[in-house]
Amino acid sequence: RRERQRFVDKNGRCNVQHGNLGGESSRYLSDLFTTLVDLKWRWNLLIFLLTYTVAWLVMASMWWGIAYLRGDLQQAHGDSYSPCVANVYNFPSAFLFFIETEATIGYGHRYITERCPEGIVLFLFQSLLGSVVDAFLIGCMFIKMSQPKKRAETLMFSRAAVISQRDAKLCLMFRVGNLRNSHMVSAQIRCKLIKSRQTPEGEFLPLDQCELDVGFGTGADQLFLVSPLTICHEINSESPFFSLSQRSLRSEQFEIVVILEGIVETTGMTCQARTSYTEDEVLWGHRFLPVMSLEDGFFRVDYSQFHATFEVPTPPYSVKE
Repeated sequence: RRERQRFVDKNGRCNVQHGNLGGESSRYLSDLFTTLVDLKWRWNLLIFLLTYTVAWLVMASMWWGIAYLRGDLQQAHGDSYSPCVANVYNFPSAFLFFIETEATIGYGHRYITERCPEGIVLFLFQSLLGSVVDAFLIGCMFIKMSQPKKRAETLMFSRAAVISQRDAKLCLMFRVGNLRNSHMVSAQIRCKLIKSRQTPEGEFLPLDQCELDVGFGTGADQLFLVSPLTICHEINSESPFFSLSQRSLRSEQFEIVVILEGIVETTGMTCQARTSYTEDEVLWGHRFLPVMSLEDGFFRVDYSQFHATFEVPTPPYSVKE
């Protein structure tokens, strides 16, 4: 069957684009810091370089303008003449003075004299502006580098979900795993069934979301994710799959979105990993191969069998039937 459009990709990316915002696009500028953090790395680096380059050139031009208006560029800087900034003769020297002041390099060759109040005011403005720009841009870059999105890439989901019997009950199951030794603190998993439906009043809901119970009442949704776990949804009278059979699965069209949330142990930041399963990726009458084995003093996880399944005898009928 031709692969249809997903609501959530296998890598967790949501296929939703916002268009025709009109005047609402100004909301992005009101939250400029988050907007910069959400940008791609190439745009962040470009804005970072351009902001500093423009700020340096503008401030250096202001120092050069003060020297030009006072006539310091045409005078010899000696004992008989006290310029605003000593040893500033042209724009390159004004630019070097600004860099030395901003970066606190302190070569000592160029300095402000006490007979230049406008230079003192500009120096205070430069210090405040430099602190604001550094705090904003460096803080943005730090937050972007420390985002836990990359941590989600070391959280694995099985490529397919399976339907088979467990404890004499028909269940929908999939597998999750953690590739790192560091744990996910307070890990919790949720499942959403996305399927179009029509209400009794005739309203058509193209992407109706329905919650799938994966152990809310028993606490099974709270995971101790130190080894691969099989998440189980019991198909009963309250399940949206109550009428689902092996035959009807071929004609159904739905998507199961899985959301795994937890706190990264090393950074303390919240991380979220997502994936989805369409009806083509649900295998009826299959079970996951075991991946745990007991070695000499420890348990070993064989991730080469993480996605592997095998067929088991399973009635082709729905729970309702």
